Amino acid sequence: MTGPRADVVAAARGWLGTPYVHQASTRGGGADCLGLLRGIWREVIGPEPVAVPAYSRDWSEPQGDERLWRAALAHLMPVSKPQPGDVLLFRMRRGAVAKHVGIAAETGAVPTFIHSYTGHGVVESALTAPWARRIVARFRFPERN
Repeated sequence: MTGPRADVVAAARGWLGTPYVHQASTRGGGADCLGLLRGIWREVIGPEPVAVPAYSRDWSEPQGDERLWRAALAHLMPVSKPQPGDVLLFRMRRGAVAKHVGIAAETGAVPTFIHSYTGHGVVESALTAPWARRIVARFRFPERN
């Protein structure tokens, strides 16, 4: 793949097979979805812009706080036209906060995305209709500092 964010997709694919570990962000060692995003940031952009505090599996849900969405708005660029390398923000249940992220790997007729989730680790999945309808926002990594 070529294009402006082929580096993001290549970095994400380097994490494939990493086991799911809550709060972790180590390629090959363990990562949750946020840890995957953080690791890709470090590989493509540089040092993380903020320290991520410890979080529970249900973080933000009891308060209905869109914490992940706000953080994405603070550090990533919102986009509307899908491109490989985009950060996808998902709302996993109607009425729940958006708290799952992935990286668009392929767009077009057979779209895919790379993400980490419980029981699977970091995988590249088809962006099927059930996944696509859960996307609430798309973002792009900033250019390297």
